[in-house]
Amino acid sequence: MNKVLLTRDVVCILGLPFDAVNLTDSLVLIEQAIDQNTRCFISTPNLNFAIAAQSDTAFFNSVVDSDLSVADGMPLVWVAKLLGVPITERVAGSTLFDELSRRPRKKKIRVYFFGGQQGIAERAHKQLNESSVGMHSCGFHDPGFVSIEQMSDGAILDEINAAKPDFIVVALGAKKGQAWIQKNREYLNAPVISHLGAVINFVAGGIQRAPERWQRFGMEWLWRIKQEPSLWKRYSYDGLMFVKMLLIYIFPLAVYDRLLKRSACYTQACTISLSRKADGVVLLKGSFKVSTLESVKHVFSSILSEEKGQVTMDCFQLSYIDAAFIATLLLFRARLVKQGRKLILTNVPKRIKALFKLNNVWHRFNIEH
Repeated sequence: MNKVLLTRDVVCILGLPFDAVNLTDSLVLIEQAIDQNTRCFISTPNLNFAIAAQSDTAFFNSVVDSDLSVADGMPLVWVAKLLGVPITERVAGSTLFDELSRRPRKKKIRVYFFGGQQGIAERAHKQLNESSVGMHSCGFHDPGFVSIEQMSDGAILDEINAAKPDFIVVALGAKKGQAWIQKNREYLNAPVISHLGAVINFVAGGIQRAPERWQRFGMEWLWRIKQEPSLWKRYSYDGLMFVKMLLIYIFPLAVYDRLLKRSACYTQACTISLSRKADGVVLLKGSFKVSTLESVKHVFSSILSEEKGQVTMDCFQLSYIDAAFIATLLLFRARLVKQGRKLILTNVPKRIKALFKLNNVWHRFNIEH
């Protein structure tokens, strides 16, 4: 698991880590996980995800803990472009599913539908088996409007495992779905699991996806409101919050980051090392960006392999950090937490503090002044 964590190319957008992958890359990773029977929890954050994660720690952790996190929303791609972050295209969960369904395979991907409104999972199950050349639905379960505890009953999980799915598609509402996956994914045997709420409706034929042109210009939300008028409140709130984030975080970050890239701090050579004088102290010096992350991942990996003691990161001589370093640090911290360990940042310069705050991750770390 350490190897997977530290070899991912991730970047931070709106406080969340995203894998710097396109649609083709994502499809390859999913098929590899299925063929090699390796665990892959996929999160597909869109603007609603990103906004909800600002105030919901458990929701945020579900994205950080995932094995693949893709940008499912054109606003995220636009923000990435503005910030010079290498997320070049939207990777929608529904598009991933569609592509896998359309690709002929010798051994079809076994899909299990979990959730959805009453009767929808069964309709998706039947429709997929009638139309897909790359997938076969091996089962479905509609838990109804019950608690996460109730839908995590051992008998239900055993039923899912008995169907031997390759891919579990969850549709419970984003927060509830991510929480259910977090609670049960270690018990479930399927290699791939993801909350893809709208996919069940699309497969069942209850609603239609927006035309490709609408998707490309970021207007899919308007198409969704046309088909599901009740969504207008959610999209209105998300739109207002997005404007707020543009003004408070994104535009200031774009300006400040460009200024730093023109200064001497950006070109300073970087070094990272474990202090010989104190166990668990990481010394950072210079400018850390995507092109210099290999040494960072190597040191982080060695720390994780020890599985003991808290880690203190001395940032006194740190001159610059980019979105790739911040996202890698978020994943490193999450892995430490799973080991029952702490990451503490100390001697953080004002410039670095500003970058953490504008990337909306300052509050995710333990800081010593």
